[in-house]
Amino acid sequence: MAPRRLSTMAILMLGACFGALAHMFVDSEPSTALAQRPQSSPDVAAVVAEIAAIKGKLPDQAHAMQDVGYHFSNLWFAGRKQNWPLAGFYNQEVLSHLKWAVRIIPKRKDLAGQEIDLEAILQAFENSPWTQMKEAITAEDAAAFDKTYRFMLQTCYACHTASDKPFIRLQIPAEPESPIINFDSDAD
Repeated sequence: MAPRRLSTMAILMLGACFGALAHMFVDSEPSTALAQRPQSSPDVAAVVAEIAAIKGKLPDQAHAMQDVGYHFSNLWFAGRKQNWPLAGFYNQEVLSHLKWAVRIIPKRKDLAGQEIDLEAILQAFENSPWTQMKEAITAEDAAAFDKTYRFMLQTCYACHTASDKPFIRLQIPAEPESPIINFDSDAD
């Protein structure tokens, strides 16, 4: 019984405390704690300047896309070595970093002033080539992996073209982005 009384007592005390706090902040009398707090309005110019400074320190979309290229290149070598867990990791990282890139710039204008919806393009990429790659990796199907990787390259280039960046042409990588990674699934 003692623990139950203690629990009931604790609940009653907490309720009283919350009630007193609520009364202080809800009471509309000028003598309440809320009214006695110092009133200060933020300097709008200072807030705008701080936001601009923070934005200037954030990575741009090109940085996020460089990370996509890193993971996409390593995905090729993981799949070629049939290191399926590593390929799955890199496939997931490709999508994660593409989402990051699209969060940075979700929509952009082409040279004609038309809006390019990068979120919609990414959704289509995720629903088709990325999902096909995930399935090829899960099935440990080297032929499907090769075919789907090439399809992913074409899909990426279509986005680059739609974004007025047709000069960013992709190819099968000649060497991994990270020489320290051992892509051999049987490595110790």
